Amino acid sequence: MTSPAHASPAQVWQQAMQMAAAGHGEAAIAHLSGAASMIPNRHDLWRERMLVAAALLDMREKQRAQVDFPEAPEFSGWAEVRLVRRYLAGHPPPVTQAPYVAGMAAALFPGAGHAWQGRWRDAGVAALLVWPMLVLTLWAARRRMGPVTVFFALITVWLWSGTVFSAVSLAERGNVEAYLYWWQGLWQASGLPGRPW
Repeated sequence: MTSPAHASPAQVWQQAMQMAAAGHGEAAIAHLSGAASMIPNRHDLWRERMLVAAALLDMREKQRAQVDFPEAPEFSGWAEVRLVRRYLAGHPPPVTQAPYVAGMAAALFPGAGHAWQGRWRDAGVAALLVWPMLVLTLWAARRRMGPVTVFFALITVWLWSGTVFSAVSLAERGNVEAYLYWWQGLWQASGLPGRPW
């Protein structure tokens, strides 16, 4: 990879977009910031793009709802910054779901954690996995079937805990996916070239 000192701004940009798309956001931010600091002209278009892109990538890495642009007077006049601020004013970040609520609901009632998220098919699968085993466990316990009861109880606990884990992880993943989808719209609205995802 060409160092920022020996590469054209377009090459630096392309390299940074590839880094960000590969999941190396911090490296892409450092690459863009370093290259921007080497451009002497404060009004250079590539310098502007690099600084705005670094701020947007930093926002994505930290999953913040607002962009922290450097405190520089020229930033407010840049077209990309105005577009980002306009997008943020009209498009609030997505509302996140609390994973612990999904987990508690799934722990109290199999399938409820998925239903709370609106995942009705997953809720049905969770209920179909746990409820029959719970009924079998209670049936075996009522008949005092010792080892069979223990066997059914272990399977029930295993399946039930799996549905709790599923509800929590789906809520967390849904939050991340909703944020990234929203952030991609923000990037596109900024008018910056490339897709760092």
